Amino acid sequence: MNLHQKHRFTAKVIECLFNTVSGKNICILGFAFKKNTGDTRESAAIYVSKTLLDEGASINIYDPKVEESQIYEDLKYEGASSEQLKKNVHVFSNAYEATENCHAIILCTEWDEFITLDYEKIFDRMMKPAYMFDGRKILNHNDLLRIGFHVETIGSRLGQPFKNRRYSSNPQIL
Repeated sequence: MNLHQKHRFTAKVIECLFNTVSGKNICILGFAFKKNTGDTRESAAIYVSKTLLDEGASINIYDPKVEESQIYEDLKYEGASSEQLKKNVHVFSNAYEATENCHAIILCTEWDEFITLDYEKIFDRMMKPAYMFDGRKILNHNDLLRIGFHVETIGSRLGQPFKNRRYSSNPQIL
């Protein structure tokens, strides 16, 4: 993502979450610049994470290859304070733990692992409404909508989740 896209994407996240992320838990899936590497140089996840931190969000991060120390170092280099990192950035060793109790997931790296996650399990453990921001357009958006996610991607808005009995608060609507 170029700088303009990173800014637009992050602004979309904030807008969709009712124009504030203050006090909300956001999960970043993928911190590397691209899949199959631990390289974080010019990674979109750094910009997205730092911007959300500055807006008051707590960030849960999972990447299968990037070391925890590298994540903290990158965010510190971008200007995050040690206090901000200690209080609001949490690095996890698996995607399921990272997504638990989050308001939104932001997919920043196109790891193959993210395609095969059990998104029903993830949805059940998230805060509602649950948002998925697919920054790489690698997920099956119709499946996510059927589960109940609000899905957003770069350049397009997919809309509301499909109505289903499992998650509708008003079964008469169905």
